[in-house]
Amino acid sequence: MMAPDADRTAADVVLIVDDVPDNLALLHDALDEAGCTVLVATNGESALQRAAQAQPDIVLLDAVMPGMNGFEVARRLKAQPETAHIPIVFMTGLTETEHVVAAFQAGGVDYVTKPIRPREVLARIVAHMASARQARQARNALDAFGHATMAIRAGGWRLVWQTPLARQLLATYCEAEAGRLPVPVLDWVRAQAELGAAGREPRPLNIVRGARQLMFSLHERTSDDDWLVVMREVSDAAIVDAMTQHFKLTMREAEVLYWVVNGKTNRDIGDILGSSPATVKKHLERVYVKLGVETRTAAASMAMSRLRALNIGLTG
Repeated sequence: MMAPDADRTAADVVLIVDDVPDNLALLHDALDEAGCTVLVATNGESALQRAAQAQPDIVLLDAVMPGMNGFEVARRLKAQPETAHIPIVFMTGLTETEHVVAAFQAGGVDYVTKPIRPREVLARIVAHMASARQARQARNALDAFGHATMAIRAGGWRLVWQTPLARQLLATYCEAEAGRLPVPVLDWVRAQAELGAAGREPRPLNIVRGARQLMFSLHERTSDDDWLVVMREVSDAAIVDAMTQHFKLTMREAEVLYWVVNGKTNRDIGDILGSSPATVKKHLERVYVKLGVETRTAAASMAMSRLRALNIGLTG
């Protein structure tokens, strides 16, 4: 099994999906002679499995097959972040406009008509593989440097691809299902796209968990016209830990004090920590007793003084 996003400098990988053995043989021989690594699938289910496992550079997909047809295969490939970036070239004997439109609507980048002419197929896929290779190299570079990055397609506002770190952070902060955008992130991206269209500066999104924050920022569009979103985790766990140890606070009391230092109201802190304002008030009252102060201003001032003495600064 080939690992996803493997380094394939030696050969481009082409997945051919067709239920007709003669077509498979004809294309296999031509692509093999051209130096490609060729994979084959004879039905929709095996095509989906092969694509997910091998991450080919391009898929040559028969539109009409028994069972799951090519249009449905394409839609499923485009619905999964792991395979959404793979260009699909349809092979079809259906030349009516409605079928050509259906091919592009399903996610195809091009189509060739049957009977298959290998030289034409090769000419069509060379350009598509070149752009796909550049995109894959860019994703691999982001992965290698540990960037948390994802691409979102504006048309249907769906996740096209994400780096492993982005997938991990989304699962941690948003409890996101694999391949799906969390609602807060989806709403934020839509709003930022509207700001950009109006010529206004996009705003970042912060999702808070205790003393940790996940910050989202919108970058320029990719060559495929997708929105590029970069995530950065900011943690003040060291501050909370210092408050816990020095003032003998519980973890939740230290988190409440941390957000008081950051100027948050009890209602704000309740929203951040998933508590009611009344519960936050009770925690804060215990903090006052342990610090020997009577007001939130005095508590914040004492905490800041201690952090400066420890040479610990707020990241926010």
